[in-house]
Amino acid sequence: MKNQPKRGFDVSIMVADTATKLGPEHGGQVVISASHGGLYAAYLAARAGVRAVILNDASVGKDRAGIAGLGYLDDIGLAAATISHDSARIGDGRDSAARGRISHVNETARRLGCATGQSAMDCARVMIAALPAFKDPPHYGESRYLLRADPDAPEVWALDSISLLLPDDAGRILIAASHGGLVGGRPDGFVKAGLLGLVLNDAGVGMDDAGISRLPTLDKLGIPGATVRAASARIGDGRSCYQDGVISHVNATAARAKLEPGMATRQLIERLLALYGQRTA
Repeated sequence: MKNQPKRGFDVSIMVADTATKLGPEHGGQVVISASHGGLYAAYLAARAGVRAVILNDASVGKDRAGIAGLGYLDDIGLAAATISHDSARIGDGRDSAARGRISHVNETARRLGCATGQSAMDCARVMIAALPAFKDPPHYGESRYLLRADPDAPEVWALDSISLLLPDDAGRILIAASHGGLVGGRPDGFVKAGLLGLVLNDAGVGMDDAGISRLPTLDKLGIPGATVRAASARIGDGRSCYQDGVISHVNATAARAKLEPGMATRQLIERLLALYGQRTA
């Protein structure tokens, strides 16, 4: 969508569906981004030079990973807050601005007058008075991890973000620790046909089931898809979603493969590997 700035002094309030798309135009502005409030999204916002940022709390989840970015941004003096995942659709910036209600604020934002219970737009208007961050953000990089590389079976990879998918991932099984929603509620091209399985994080499911809205689109590509419960595994941490994750939802393609909620992610991966082993035997 085109950002429609709401002017206050020389600062605008801008809206973004994902922190992965923040660019120079967001520098010095207050941004309402519909990404989860984990460390990497916070890093991207700080790297883009935003004045302040509002993210989605992704139900907070295991080890408070869904709001871990707030403390990270406090350390560099950047005001930040999250909206409740139950108040607006994760991955949808326009909805976050229209319906979001603040669930958590960092100390920098609190000193400005930001508070829980505010609307996202009211909080953003308060943030217009924020000073820029007083130091550069510590580097925080997302990663890919090879988990299984048996010569006669598909490779299994853990990714901290769905944005790290590669063309070479066709024929692999992936655990990507992003939320399971569609960016802007629309097909986004991140996932291509050819994956043998994809596990995401349900981000608490949230408003309009946005946290699992990608699963039906995986059916259209013939990909078994599932989400882990945000309370069981850290959002933004692919290895946690593999090691700790408990499946909360599966799509129709996964259900036909006898994958089901309540399974551990490890168990789901073993079943997928066994299934593909039978097909190639």
